[in-house]
Amino acid sequence: MKFGETVAGYDIPVLNEREIRAASGLLFLIMFIAILTAIMKNDFLLLKYGVTIFLTDIAIRVLISPRWSPSLIAGRLIVRNQTPEYVGAAQKKFAWVIGLVLAVTMMALQVVMNTYSPITGLICLICLIFLFFETAFGICLGCKFYSLFYREKAQYCPGEVCEVKDRQPIQKTSIWQMLIVVAFIGYVTATVFLFNDNFAVAPSALFGAEIH
Repeated sequence: MKFGETVAGYDIPVLNEREIRAASGLLFLIMFIAILTAIMKNDFLLLKYGVTIFLTDIAIRVLISPRWSPSLIAGRLIVRNQTPEYVGAAQKKFAWVIGLVLAVTMMALQVVMNTYSPITGLICLICLIFLFFETAFGICLGCKFYSLFYREKAQYCPGEVCEVKDRQPIQKTSIWQMLIVVAFIGYVTATVFLFNDNFAVAPSALFGAEIH
């Protein structure tokens, strides 16, 4: 069965990177809220639902077709007015297979066996990082491993990162810009040390009414 879509002008099956990023954002939101709830409230109910949703969606992408993935369909609706950005389907499938393996492991440990451990915590962290990099930066971390396992070079990568080319002037970072980033990190660190006690004080009601 062909994986991906046939689009005129492209030699291989492709997928729309814009809807993939939108779908990753939706899954990231679900998993982030679920994981945060588990950490802050020691309540794993939302996480179990999140793992089930994540596994189902990824399994549909890999084992059936990305065309029928609920999150990708939702992503397509969200970005339907944007011009598609086509990427090679092969490396995306490889990345999603990695996600499927992680999701199956989480399903077995977290839902079926009803356990938690550093293993489940690490897998959750990896999934969040993968989803965040995809939706925020358009970087498919799983795709980075594609060329390590297959001899052929990945084609049609997001942002044309597969192509060897010089950066355009607007993409270059000066030493002063780098120093600004370093200084900002120092500023944030100093703020934490200097104002942590002040920021930790609970706020009072602006209009005198207490919130319970």
